[in-house]
Amino acid sequence: MPDPVAVNSMFARIAARYDVANRLLSGGLDLWWRRQLVAAVCRGTPTAVLDLATGSGDVAFALSRRLPSTTPILGMDFCQPMLNAAAIKKSADGVGSYANVSFRQGDGLALPLPDAFCDAVTISFGLRNLADRDRGLREIHRVLRPGGRLWVLEFSQPSAWFRPFYFFYLRKILPLVAGSVTGDRAAYVYLNETIEQFPNAAALADEIRAAGFTSVSAITMTFGTVAIHECAKP
Repeated sequence: MPDPVAVNSMFARIAARYDVANRLLSGGLDLWWRRQLVAAVCRGTPTAVLDLATGSGDVAFALSRRLPSTTPILGMDFCQPMLNAAAIKKSADGVGSYANVSFRQGDGLALPLPDAFCDAVTISFGLRNLADRDRGLREIHRVLRPGGRLWVLEFSQPSAWFRPFYFFYLRKILPLVAGSVTGDRAAYVYLNETIEQFPNAAALADEIRAAGFTSVSAITMTFGTVAIHECAKP
């Protein structure tokens, strides 16, 4: 499992170039993946949203553009430099923009939030960075209200035919390109390793059910490399 101290340090080092690297390394697909997540959330009518592992705030801001301005959206991350990047993006859009979005530092394994805090939780490309996924999922379960929903956008395991091409890219090309963009090749070697070790969509669905969620569904995208899991708290 990932070492929380090392992961925090890694994201702190790449925070300033995080968005640029994401766009370049995914060919812009990360924007499309997040749009699918936001569209799924907005098909419901959440009254309070927690965007966990918010990073630089992309999902929180996208939700703010789609949901009523009265819907509070809390972006939470354990890495303060990433939250600083989110705050810079928020302020760049001017006073009053994203007024319903706030940011707060917090550990996904011990969320500084009361029980039944919100009725929607999103986590994008952050679940695999938790040192204990089961504990993190149970914390999310705790802060959701009964009937609330969780959406997990995360890397998955590719279709068999695509696997050789995908892992060649992850192992050989991605660290070189990312290293030149961020100056931190090691961070993207870590990224490759966590993607390869992460469960496929069906196995992750089983983990989510084991944490107490029901009605678990998964939609895979981009040849199975990414999946959105949606589930409910009974």
